Amino acid sequence: MDIDAWIWWLIGAVGLGIPLVLTAMPEFGMFAVGAVAGAITAALGFGIVAQVIVFVVVSVALIAVVRPIAARHRAGGPAHATGIDALKGRQARVLERVDAEGGRIKLAGEIWSARSLDATRVFEPGEEVDVVEIEGATAVVI
Repeated sequence: MDIDAWIWWLIGAVGLGIPLVLTAMPEFGMFAVGAVAGAITAALGFGIVAQVIVFVVVSVALIAVVRPIAARHRAGGPAHATGIDALKGRQARVLERVDAEGGRIKLAGEIWSARSLDATRVFEPGEEVDVVEIEGATAVVI
């Protein structure tokens, strides 16, 4: 029984797909796609040298292009802070005296309860303060 080369390439692609599923290593998937490209090359009647070259080129190209993109997505969090995280580090204007017990500030166009981080520090109306933390609905300022 003589099996065509393209079938061997497809068997190889399935064989590379199994470790992809078991180990979650995307490189195996890229090699599997390269093997499918080799199968297509074989089905079109090209020789073994062309098949291997297509397999290598497609596999290396996928690893060179897809792997860095996947690494960026895996490592990177949100590009911009959202919610209360976006308010940390912003400046606000004191509306009512702010001390360790409380007060009011205008932060990002809204009125917030605030308290001083340093218990000895007092901020008077009109002063600019920096938000260092948000605790519930209270901005902690310096």
